[in-house]
Amino acid sequence: MSGPQLLLRQLRREAEGIVSYEFVSAGGAPLPAFTAGAHIDLQLPGGLQRSYSLVNDPSERHRYVIAVDRAAESRGGSAWMHSTPRPGDGFASSVPVNDFPLYEDAPLSIFIAGGIGITPFMAMAARLNTLGRAWRLHYAVRSRQRAAYLQELNALDRSGTAVNLHCTSENMARPDIAAIVREAPAGSHLYCCGPNGMLDAFTSACSGLPSQRVHLERFSASQEAATDGGYEVRLARSGKTLNVEAGRTLLDTLLDAGVTVQYSCSQGICGTCCTPVLEGTPDHRDDYLTHEEKAANQAMMVCCSGSLSARLVLDI
Repeated sequence: MSGPQLLLRQLRREAEGIVSYEFVSAGGAPLPAFTAGAHIDLQLPGGLQRSYSLVNDPSERHRYVIAVDRAAESRGGSAWMHSTPRPGDGFASSVPVNDFPLYEDAPLSIFIAGGIGITPFMAMAARLNTLGRAWRLHYAVRSRQRAAYLQELNALDRSGTAVNLHCTSENMARPDIAAIVREAPAGSHLYCCGPNGMLDAFTSACSGLPSQRVHLERFSASQEAATDGGYEVRLARSGKTLNVEAGRTLLDTLLDAGVTVQYSCSQGICGTCCTPVLEGTPDHRDDYLTHEEKAANQAMMVCCSGSLSARLVLDI
């Protein structure tokens, strides 16, 4: 990885099933700056690479803080993070990347979070406080014990009215996303990070708003990876031609053939594996490209997408 080498300074239980990890520079130099909403990619054993939102105040250069939920259906990263790392362990990291940026000039920022989706909003709230800008948070959790960072959020809530907690175990209603969007003041920006059901409701509720005021981040794929196979992929740079068989993803086929591909989430969320398309029609299954970019068919996420045409030519 091209980013800094990190040392794990401490772990802390933030809520039931959620642990935070504070990293410092292994060499003692200031860490690369980041903006609210940014994430880092950590290299984990077994070739795993996982993206985690930075939780701490973006003004800090001496540390990076992330939080990891112990996912019931972990594909390796979550389970390993909850069982193995100890203070003093080293990690390879990317430089911070921001695919979920904060629009700092908005008169009001409205955040809707579900579970571990709270993480990017911690840094956003801290940044808006620094700027003197208003924000509101609707935070949905199964129980109060599962609500990470409540104490920190209350400290950030200078008005005492910005944080709205919705605990379904306490017979509280889930956030009425349609009403939140409908009642949002003119010019406000709306953000959502959480499970797919919440994101789908948010997308539907915001369908009539200008796209530049609507922001979302997924941490799981909204659709299954393409595994129909039955097409040919030609790699323009190497001259290789590969056949993608039924039951296999394009990424599986590339890796089995020894092709070097940068990838991270394997779900079409992070954008790491974005690859130029020279010929053919991709079967786009990602949540990263815009509708316009997908229609242009000039790029695809090879980790999850396939082909609608009998042949694809990629710039690899």
